[in-house]
Amino acid sequence: MQVRRAFTAAPWEKEVGYCRAIRAGDHIYITGTAPVDDDGGVHAPGDAYAQARRCLEIIEKALQELGATLANVVRTRMFVTDITRWAEFGRAHREFFADHPPATSMVEVKSLIDPAMLIEIEADAVVPLSDHGGGEPGDARPRT
Repeated sequence: MQVRRAFTAAPWEKEVGYCRAIRAGDHIYITGTAPVDDDGGVHAPGDAYAQARRCLEIIEKALQELGATLANVVRTRMFVTDITRWAEFGRAHREFFADHPPATSMVEVKSLIDPAMLIEIEADAVVPLSDHGGGEPGDARPRT
């Protein structure tokens, strides 16, 4: 089974020893994705909807790098610091997955790695090896 990894510029990847996403055969696992902006800071502090969108944008990019799309996502997990804002988080999730809703969970947590972060999202996807629209193993360049 071929294994490929995708990385971002998040400083925690090297410090903690993980990758943004990993594809093992036809499964893709996306690590907890926080609302980090291009400069490494927190995207849209205080804005639950914008932070959820940012997490999903990062997830979508990792999927594409590994030969998949949002349509291949079968499960998401949303970890939020204020469950009373569920509708704001949910609106962003719905916008990204309206045509292909995955199974999901939304769980309130005490805090995330940065106090300004309101949400972190994990995702799992399945891309059948025979699915030419989703890519074949080896499409994305391996990164170490």
